[in-house]
Amino acid sequence: MTRRQKDSNAQINQNVEIQSAEKTPHLRLIKYRPKLNHLLRSRCRVAFIIISLLAMLVVIRSGISASRGYALVATQNQAQQLELENERLKIEIAKLKSPGRIKQIAQDELGMDVPEKMYFSH
Repeated sequence: MTRRQKDSNAQINQNVEIQSAEKTPHLRLIKYRPKLNHLLRSRCRVAFIIISLLAMLVVIRSGISASRGYALVATQNQAQQLELENERLKIEIAKLKSPGRIKQIAQDELGMDVPEKMYFSH
């Protein structure tokens, strides 16, 4: 006999007991309590806990991925800023190294002049 058949037989027996109790008031009414399947309940609990843990794992991993993405974008922005600063500094170095600027500083600040004749000796 299958479980469904047992359940339906128990339901029929319960209805018979209720009807007989209504006809004969001196009989006590017995309520039917279905037997709980504890194994099924424990398996459902375990499945629920596993599914909950997996869902939490997915949420945590996506949070970590999002924070790493933000950190990557911040690092890329910082690298771009540093590259722009590097280019600006290269231009400033080129300006400071120009011969015209050096000649101007030598004449104005140091009082040096370009000689009219140059002599080389070996």
